Amino acid sequence: MADDPIENLRLSVMQDALPVGMAILERARKGGVSRLAEAFANSDDPLEVLRSEGEPAAKTIREQLDRVSPGLGNPVVPVKVEVDQTNSQKEQTSDEEELIRVLDRISNGMEELDSRLCDECSEKG
Repeated sequence: MADDPIENLRLSVMQDALPVGMAILERARKGGVSRLAEAFANSDDPLEVLRSEGEPAAKTIREQLDRVSPGLGNPVVPVKVEVDQTNSQKEQTSDEEELIRVLDRISNGMEELDSRLCDECSEKG
């Protein structure tokens, strides 16, 4: 979880309170207070029963919130990305130097080949 207390509260509401609240609303809508009281009378862990009942509706709400702003309904895992600029610049410089060395070697080889071909042409001609 995040280190931010407000973010922790938001995540707790989305994962725990929202499903329970949705189940309470649905039970109250369907059967009134007596239907709601059944969850507390017939279970050792009524909050878990309500959480599991309300999870499908809560999932729908979280998905709708994500459409408004990604990560608002479903938690987004924060990622810390760091780029070491000094190493990448050194690598780039060494790559450039290596490329220059290779190109110089190719150029020298081409010059040598050209001089040998010219020497052979002048010997035959």
